[in-house]
Amino acid sequence: MKSIRRILHPSDFSSASGAAFKKAVEMAKADRGELLLVHVLSPITPIVGEGYISPKVFDEIQQSARAHGQKQLDGLRARAKHAGVRASGVLLDGVAHERIVQAARSRRADLIVMGTHGRTGFAKLFLGSVAERVVASAPCPVLTVRGR
Repeated sequence: MKSIRRILHPSDFSSASGAAFKKAVEMAKADRGELLLVHVLSPITPIVGEGYISPKVFDEIQQSARAHGQKQLDGLRARAKHAGVRASGVLLDGVAHERIVQAARSRRADLIVMGTHGRTGFAKLFLGSVAERVVASAPCPVLTVRGR
């Protein structure tokens, strides 16, 4: 069996992602691989209901989201390194499943390890499933880990 050298772990910092992060670290450590941590910042719409967000407030919201995402990624990277795993992190902008697949392709990931919330019924219908969309179009195998 081919060794897994590059594991991509997309995270939304939820408990489902936390379970997948632990599995990704475990697998990277076992194979002496590297871990690429990815967080996708979804586009923010400047119109809220019938209100309007000024450009200044819009920029502040974006900067805050970016700072929060980077801080969370830095924390995950530190945890991975503490476990003895080579890790790097990247913030991406766009539609989550598209950017995850693009990152896996461009970074030549051998495996994607991602969490799933396990939504069913109306929740799945209305919220969709990033994991399902990644599985359908990823250039490599995808391991989904059910959140607790």
